[in-house]
Amino acid sequence: MRVVRSGDRRSLSRSATRALDVLEYFGQVRRPLRAVEIARRFSWHPSTVNQLLKTMVESAHLTFEAGTKTYLPSPRLARFSSWMIATYGNDERLRRLLAEIHAVSNEIVTLTTPNDLFMQVIDLAGAGTDFDPGDTSAERGLRVSMFGSVIGDAYLSTLPHLEVRRLAERSRIPAKEHDTLLQSLALVRSVGFAEGPSGENAVWSIAVPLPPGAFNVPLVIGLAGPATRVKPNQPQLVAALHAGVARLANAQVAHNSGT
Repeated sequence: MRVVRSGDRRSLSRSATRALDVLEYFGQVRRPLRAVEIARRFSWHPSTVNQLLKTMVESAHLTFEAGTKTYLPSPRLARFSSWMIATYGNDERLRRLLAEIHAVSNEIVTLTTPNDLFMQVIDLAGAGTDFDPGDTSAERGLRVSMFGSVIGDAYLSTLPHLEVRRLAERSRIPAKEHDTLLQSLALVRSVGFAEGPSGENAVWSIAVPLPPGAFNVPLVIGLAGPATRVKPNQPQLVAALHAGVARLANAQVAHNSGT
């Protein structure tokens, strides 16, 4: 199984991702911030932060209050934020679900979505959260192969057979293995979750897909931890994942219908 970390990609624009991280941090703390606070939070050099913030002010993505020497996202971003609220709700239900499952399991919980032939982590609870630069066991932006991963199996189980075969061909999986693959995905579909080992069987993962169409993008909730902890508690963890996903899906349906 191939794993690609966000910093491994040559196409990654460091300035762009830093600017987006800053905006996400504003959303987390919900107050004006000084440059020194941002530098401390991300462990960035002060000169790097000052240049980044100056650029974001000049582009009108941030405003600067000279009296308090603080920065704040500008009204230019209001339409973007209102669209995000209309899409995902205004109560952070996805992030709250990750936190709830992490609290129950005490394991790393991830939210992933397909990105070409990979599954990409777009949020998580547990290790690597809260912008901790020293923790690399999991991270936002991390990509793992769609085929051969538990979260990939969970996503693939939601697709029609023809689409699975198309993706398998692109992944250079021999045609003679396609029927076996479809049979294994049928089992995942029937029980409603995927599970399996990784890291030379030291880690055990469980993943549940969100119902197709619940959000504008396909999403999978995954949980991973030491096999010695996860496997004995598998029934309870699967039940927690299923219950959380059902609550989330029902809330999103009500949100989409305006009720």
